[in-house]
Amino acid sequence: MDWRRAHILTNRGKRIRRGLRPDLRVAVRRDYCLTEERENMSSDAIVLLKADHKEIRHLFREFETAGDKATKKKAALVGRIVELLTVHTYVENEVMYPEVRALLPDLEDDVLESYEEHHVADVLCMELSGLPADAERFDAKTTVLIESVRHHIEEEEEDWFPKVRAGLGRKQLQEIGARIEQARAKAPRSPAQPSALKKTVDAVIS
Repeated sequence: MDWRRAHILTNRGKRIRRGLRPDLRVAVRRDYCLTEERENMSSDAIVLLKADHKEIRHLFREFETAGDKATKKKAALVGRIVELLTVHTYVENEVMYPEVRALLPDLEDDVLESYEEHHVADVLCMELSGLPADAERFDAKTTVLIESVRHHIEEEEEDWFPKVRAGLGRKQLQEIGARIEQARAKAPRSPAQPSALKKTVDAVIS
């Protein structure tokens, strides 16, 4: 990104943040910085997916430290978690997993296990999207989602990603990364959107 565009984006971010409540300013600044960071980073598929993981884990920590009575804050956090996970599982299911499965057949078992882990997350996201934050099982269901996704992220980053990087060249990972960003632009943001529902149903019948 050249210096003129960086200057424009920086000033735009400052203008947007003016007039917002302090807590919303922080959220807007964080989202703006993450977007700018993604624009500046390599299109390497693994780098992009790790950036998603970083943002998701940050929200997990915020939820866990919010406190028992922070119902509104928890509702907002879970809404954002559900949105990010819906997008993330979509781009992995639609791009990353099929590409790796085709290019690295020895990792097929890992890919199939990841599909199943995504299905668990998709179902929990669907249930949470229709559950009020003051419901008896809201915190418990969110905790199960967090534990499941954390386990999935750890397996990907510590075991699966290194195997993929060892098996594919930089150019291949960059090409896959470019397709991931294309898929991200059209990805569902809610579990109730048709493309998200189709992904969940496909996991059941396939």
